[in-house]
Amino acid sequence: KMATIQTSPTRDSKKKEIYKYTAPWPVYAMNWSIRQDKRFRLAIGSFVEDYSNKVQVIQLDEDRGEFVMRYMFDHPYITTKIMWIPDKLGHMPDLLATSGDYLRLWRVNDSDIRQECMLNNNKNSEFCAPLTSFDWNESDPNIIGASSIDTTCTIWGLETGQVLGHVTNHVSGFVRTQLIAHDKEVHDIAFSRAAGGKDIFASVGSDGSVRMFDLRNLEHSTILYEDSKQLPLLRLSWNKQDPNYLATFALDSTEVIILDVRVPSVPVARLCNHQASVNGVTWAPHSSCHVCTAADDHQALIWDIQPMPQPIEVPILAYTAEGEINQVQWSATQPDWISICYKDCVEILRV
Repeated sequence: KMATIQTSPTRDSKKKEIYKYTAPWPVYAMNWSIRQDKRFRLAIGSFVEDYSNKVQVIQLDEDRGEFVMRYMFDHPYITTKIMWIPDKLGHMPDLLATSGDYLRLWRVNDSDIRQECMLNNNKNSEFCAPLTSFDWNESDPNIIGASSIDTTCTIWGLETGQVLGHVTNHVSGFVRTQLIAHDKEVHDIAFSRAAGGKDIFASVGSDGSVRMFDLRNLEHSTILYEDSKQLPLLRLSWNKQDPNYLATFALDSTEVIILDVRVPSVPVARLCNHQASVNGVTWAPHSSCHVCTAADDHQALIWDIQPMPQPIEVPILAYTAEGEINQVQWSATQPDWISICYKDCVEILRV
């Protein structure tokens, strides 16, 4: 039987299962901070169809049991994705990256957040090809890959300048490689943890394919899957514990497809319980067999894929939100918590 996450309020905030934050605008992009010394910190981006958008950094005040806005800054256009630097121990600068018209890095200071650098690969043109997504490499945080509507993926290298006196060292970027990844727009890119975690990545695009690349040999790519109706594939997510598996879904689809790189072209599982278009998928950081999906049917569903290749009939946990869920993220450093956003709300759910 499928369990549901309880919404009953409790007096003791330390034991609450759900915390909610209401933003001043509709929320789309969202990401958990990875640093262990910044618990319950998230960055969220506005979804306003206008040049002027915002990013907020919010953090749960654990004593008061409510979210507090720590910072807010202006952002040109909508953030298609936000990510914190994958640096658990806090050895590197406290950086945040966003994609939109360009890839931008932001530095969190004690009193404010400032743009550290803007990564722009088309210097010669006055027009830019908007970025749909990006991924920050966990094994080597000096590598970021970005996907664009211009059919390309660009792999950036980050450089930290030398420290002079007491001036904080500055971070800048250079293009390691740019490649045509798909026949149409590229919608997402993600690095795999396989082979040391630095070289293998995959992308999905409007041509309906999942393609896998290796930075050590870019002459070839592997087509892992092609949608039978050639529908655009919107997102992909690698399993955090077993790099043989990844998940993807198509435009306006109610199902999430699980792929095994050892068996290209045939899904090993289809997760089919959503009643409306899927918008997000995120794997558990600490378990190879748990994945969470979220959709326009207001539902976030957690699945146990252990029975594969037997069909996965029903999820093991369900949560119904008060709106269409457009983003779901499983916290890497606090694996008991999942965040979702819908309308102007962000909720974190204890699982």
